[in-house]
Amino acid sequence: MRPGWPEEAASLLEAIAHEDVAMKLARLPWPYTRGDAEAFLAIPRSATDARFFVLTHEGDYPRLVGGIGLTDQGSGVMELGYWLTPSAWGRGYATEAARAVVDMARHALPVRRIEARHHLDNLPSRRVLEKLGFREIRREPSYSLAQGRDVDSAVLALDLAQEDESPVRMAIAA
Repeated sequence: MRPGWPEEAASLLEAIAHEDVAMKLARLPWPYTRGDAEAFLAIPRSATDARFFVLTHEGDYPRLVGGIGLTDQGSGVMELGYWLTPSAWGRGYATEAARAVVDMARHALPVRRIEARHHLDNLPSRRVLEKLGFREIRREPSYSLAQGRDVDSAVLALDLAQEDESPVRMAIAA
């Protein structure tokens, strides 16, 4: 994982511009254009932004296969979002990347809770979140830019503040 660079607009377009991807996301326009990719990559980043490209190192050079990030919702809550290009689905990339971002938030950011949402028809995304300990907290419609309508969605949460309050287990020599 690493941040995206402005000169990678063509690679981003190739990876994300699939109708199957757009229909599973809330904020992605469809059709997705080179201008959309350039605009996304031009968004300024702060030192604490957690927005990354997911890369695979199969073959001769790294290849962009997805994106992942946290968006500040205020009051110590962040929203986790991610996507993968269809050829990377079912290969564990989303779980691995999400685990790394959750660990980063847990240890390096002032985050008490991480929330994520998925369209109800996107069960693979739900399975990724459940593997990381997220639990459903509510169902509500979410507007899908690509679909131009509200889509039934589930919101899941992972409370990091509760983890901080649990006692630290230590090995004791006998």
